[in-house]
Amino acid sequence: MRNLNAENITGAVIEEFSGCQDERLKTILNSLVTHLHAFLREVEPTEQEWTQAIDFLTRTGQMCDDQRQEFILLSDTLGVTMLVDALNHQTSDPMVSESTVLGPFYVADPPQADQGASIDWNVEGEPLYVQGRVHDERGEPLANVVVDVWQSDSEGFYDVQKELESASLRARFTTDDQGRYAFWTVTPAPYPIPTDGPVGKMLEVTGRHPYRPAHVHFMLMADGCETLVTQIFAEDDPYLDSDAVFGVKDSLVRDFRLMPPGEAPDGRSMSSPYRHLKYDFGLKAS
Repeated sequence: MRNLNAENITGAVIEEFSGCQDERLKTILNSLVTHLHAFLREVEPTEQEWTQAIDFLTRTGQMCDDQRQEFILLSDTLGVTMLVDALNHQTSDPMVSESTVLGPFYVADPPQADQGASIDWNVEGEPLYVQGRVHDERGEPLANVVVDVWQSDSEGFYDVQKELESASLRARFTTDDQGRYAFWTVTPAPYPIPTDGPVGKMLEVTGRHPYRPAHVHFMLMADGCETLVTQIFAEDDPYLDSDAVFGVKDSLVRDFRLMPPGEAPDGRSMSSPYRHLKYDFGLKAS
């Protein structure tokens, strides 16, 4: 393996992987090398540009910890996360809800909450009542579905960004025997993704804004069904057509309807206006 140059080095690297016993891994690595080398031949980076690229990736890794994943943010803003999602969750069944990105602020094992509970612990904002049902591909209700929810507050911040003493605006519910779920929260606001790291700098120097439209995250898990990760977006949001992470789909846009004071759908007496979001989810059999 000598005298390598721009024409023959790709084949030499691929040959080095020929002894890999994991055929899937070998396929992935061979394709990675082929496309990466083709990219370099196309753009012909200078040594300084390549050093800058390595530095960018190094700083991206250094921003990651147990509460922040800058590499997910990079994947999101390059459209990679949505492409992976599209490749893995293709469906034309109108009874099955569409998926979208997980985002960098999901926290496993959120607090368990009862049906109809308020999850706006430690925060204030315009009240929002969220309700709906979960069904299978035939429209039959699904009981005991685990429903994780999380969102920003009315100023656009997640609890992990504000370093609160306990969780807020994230919880776990379980659907009842009719597949129903319901909870009170606050109306989320559009917000910028974190811009204090290398991904934010990348958006700045390329003239892109960092904003996401207002939304509520959902993860639904049930035996015999594929896990659904999705978001429901406010239909009047100004960033629906320029989401920084490319996550908006028409089927996931709904009216966060402004309601007058009075009796809410769950019977609660509201002395001030509030918003109401209703959305039914369809899960695909695994």
